Amino acid sequence: MDDTVIVLTNLPDRAAALKLAQELVNRRLAACVNVLADCTSVYRWRGKVEAAQEVPVLIKTRAALYGEVEAEIRKLHPYELPEIIAVPIVRGFTEYLEWVSGETTISIG
Repeated sequence: MDDTVIVLTNLPDRAAALKLAQELVNRRLAACVNVLADCTSVYRWRGKVEAAQEVPVLIKTRAALYGEVEAEIRKLHPYELPEIIAVPIVRGFTEYLEWVSGETTISIG
């Protein structure tokens, strides 16, 4: 079983978040994507403190697929500098982690 990670990103609206989620699951780059409730992000950008409404997204995938997941996020993400962070899962329900691995592995034949 490959190492499982959660990739976090934020999208500017629910439609963009759902589009990303569908694409990642359809392409088997993620077993599951949680599109969370809107939140307010406060950050410094180009010397100014700003605030924006965003939709957080949690992507469950294998560490081996991180590069492809990042590329897909960058392709679909409207931000100049999107937040894309992978967090390793150090423990978890074995059967769930096996499911994540199975759903993100393409079987030939």
